[in-house]
Amino acid sequence: MTLYDQYDKNIRLTWVYITLFLAFVIGVGYVFAGAMQSSGILYFAVAFSVLTSVASYWWSDKIVLSMSGAKELTFESHKEIYRLVENLAITAGLPIPKIYFIEDTALNAFATGRDPEHGVICLTTGIMDRLDKMELEGVIAHELSHIGNRDTLLSTVVVILVGFVALLADWFRHWAWFGGNRDSENRGQLQVILMVAAIILSILAPLAALLIQLAISRKREFLADASGALLTRYPDGLASALQKISGDTEPLEAANRATAHLYIANPFKGKKIVKLFMTHPPIEERIAALRGMNIK
Repeated sequence: MTLYDQYDKNIRLTWVYITLFLAFVIGVGYVFAGAMQSSGILYFAVAFSVLTSVASYWWSDKIVLSMSGAKELTFESHKEIYRLVENLAITAGLPIPKIYFIEDTALNAFATGRDPEHGVICLTTGIMDRLDKMELEGVIAHELSHIGNRDTLLSTVVVILVGFVALLADWFRHWAWFGGNRDSENRGQLQVILMVAAIILSILAPLAALLIQLAISRKREFLADASGALLTRYPDGLASALQKISGDTEPLEAANRATAHLYIANPFKGKKIVKLFMTHPPIEERIAALRGMNIK
């Protein structure tokens, strides 16, 4: 499989997941609206979820950098890093992002920013010190690909949908517990069926939405790997970097559950997680995909 085949495959799979996710959210909303026999509360839930998520997205880079304790790099102190980022950004046709660092010996990196014009790349001091130039170039290309592929925008849209489902489920359970059954005798057969389905969905839907979110996140990692390899024309650079990252047993202290999905690899080391609940694909699979690619 060529790099271009891998790139196209990952894009298709990502949009299949997104389409299914949208259909799932619409279906959940329909069932809840039918069970509650009122669409007004759904409109309010949509507006509230979208407004809060958009506000978070608008300031996402500042929030994430602050939570991570990141500091801006200066050209004088890290000329080689600056030149690597600058050259790759120019090659990718992207604005040169701001560069930040986290003082931590763990090997990791992430990208953030609401669009390419506000892109940010953040590297740990560990990854800057312990990777060679070709490996570091692969990592930076991967993060630039997240910016170029609009992954921060996609992530925000998915977060809005996941939050919307969770909010609806919470509100429905509250409504059903405190007053939803008062008019149960006046319900027709369809409303009874919708009520039962809604109760089940209120429990399972948030978990299902989270699993879809994680699946999309894993596909975006594969896509960023392929895009980064296309940018450098050297898949082995990123593959070698991922190999070193997977061998690093030190957890990243600045990471938390809210930011874990942003990093190039799972920042929590030594914790066995069921694949369905992983924010990242297994590094072994990513390395195998990179080393199985051909550049033509």
